[in-house]
Amino acid sequence: MDPAPRTPDDILDRSELCCLVGPTASGKSELALAVAERAGAEIVSLDSMLVYRGMDIGTAKPDAAMRARVPHHMLDRVEPEEPYDLQRYLTDVRVVLEELERRDVRALFVGGTALYLKALVYGLFPGPPADRELRARVEEEVREEGPAAAHRRLAAIDPPAAERIHANDTRRVVRALEVHAQTGRPLSQWQREWGWGAAGGAEGRARRLVGVRLGGAELEARVERRTEAMLDAGWAAEAAAVRTAGGFGPSAVAALGYAEVLELHDGTLAREECVARIVLRTRQFARRQRTWYRKFPEIRWVGAAAADEALEVFGWAKGG
Repeated sequence: MDPAPRTPDDILDRSELCCLVGPTASGKSELALAVAERAGAEIVSLDSMLVYRGMDIGTAKPDAAMRARVPHHMLDRVEPEEPYDLQRYLTDVRVVLEELERRDVRALFVGGTALYLKALVYGLFPGPPADRELRARVEEEVREEGPAAAHRRLAAIDPPAAERIHANDTRRVVRALEVHAQTGRPLSQWQREWGWGAAGGAEGRARRLVGVRLGGAELEARVERRTEAMLDAGWAAEAAAVRTAGGFGPSAVAALGYAEVLELHDGTLAREECVARIVLRTRQFARRQRTWYRKFPEIRWVGAAAADEALEVFGWAKGG
């Protein structure tokens, strides 16, 4: 799906971005509720996995009680087997922002998907247009060699992209291989050269950014507690239900922990080992998130309970 046409009065250009970000499991959701309630704002998800219906426990999706306190947007958009990418997110979020603007309601973006944040601030990077014949050839090559071998090939020509893209995310692997074959340059190089402040020659959209700061040991302990609680709440059964209903599509398959809990459900992985693997993968993912956030030096880092400070950064502390 192509993004909606950009116009001089595009909602993504004319509205200021207020966003609460941070590593997974850092406490963003709780702080966001406190901030949004006091500011009369509504929460717009900035998380690439909360768009999937039925993937509730494993994605820590806001529950009914949280949604009753503050309206949430950009949740439960598609089934897990459906692809959902950045362009589709930008198309959908425009509709949400237009509706909030009509009601004169503030939008508070909340989530950890740094690529979505980058796109909201700077727009989509001007990479080469899709070459459909080339893409068809690359897709055939990937089908023949298998996802693991294709991902190894990507790692050889574009290590940063391979680190960011899951081996089972075939759509994005194909795109990265296609860009390299088409231009002779890695996809990650295109992305580095586009839009980052002075380096890209663009300041981007007006924004006020708050990040939730949590120490490494504290974050790891929180991740372990949350993982245990998710398993107790039925995460393995949820994953099995998704697999039975339609499976995990090329985007949803990258969701953290679902591969491990499926092994737990099938009896091929012990619970203790399942928890250990998920905690390790989550810690690695949080490290990559923190690296992404360094590209936004204007982020004001606060504690997980610092609602007053967050409101001040957003200019909402005194009804502003």
